[in-house]
Amino acid sequence: MRSEEDVLLAGKLYYSPEPTLVKLRNRAKELCYQYNITAPSQQAQRNEILNQLIDCPTKDAYIELPTRMDIGSHIHVGKHFYANYDCFFLDDGLIRIGDNVMLGPRVSLYTAGHPIDAAIRNEDLEYGRPITIGSDVWIGGNAVILPGVTIGSNVVIGAGSIVTKDVPDDVIVAGNPAQILRAITAEDTHKWQLEKDHYLAEKQAD
Repeated sequence: MRSEEDVLLAGKLYYSPEPTLVKLRNRAKELCYQYNITAPSQQAQRNEILNQLIDCPTKDAYIELPTRMDIGSHIHVGKHFYANYDCFFLDDGLIRIGDNVMLGPRVSLYTAGHPIDAAIRNEDLEYGRPITIGSDVWIGGNAVILPGVTIGSNVVIGAGSIVTKDVPDDVIVAGNPAQILRAITAEDTHKWQLEKDHYLAEKQAD
């Protein structure tokens, strides 16, 4: 017989108060609490706790305080991951994040969902849908990513956006619901290379 966690990860209805899942959530709550009360000078301790919470093979993820996670072990991030203050990870389903991803303050990743039918919902039956984020993605503050969404690589998501459907590579999206505003092009690369060159020239002149 499959465990409730296996059923959850398969995207099927599962029983939320099942003891093993409760144990996983309580572990995450305890670790998040310990993480959130560390002092600014306790970076090594904070890193140790974070590496118990999430899967980051390069062990260089940086998440500002405070943060909240539902299970923690369902979060998989690539190298050079950064999340600003007050980010929420409802990782009932899997959250997979690529390399060089930045989350602004209060970004929320919600994999959890509930049946529309109230009677079934009231039986504590829930479901989870995975969220997948590619590499080189910047998500602005207070954006919300909803269950089942896949975001491509080289994407910018505007602050306050509600992302309800998949986002392709190389675009800027914003709004509620989020819509594609435009593609990211070679002109953007040229513009920001000029800005970088100007910065380096001024720094060298100092």
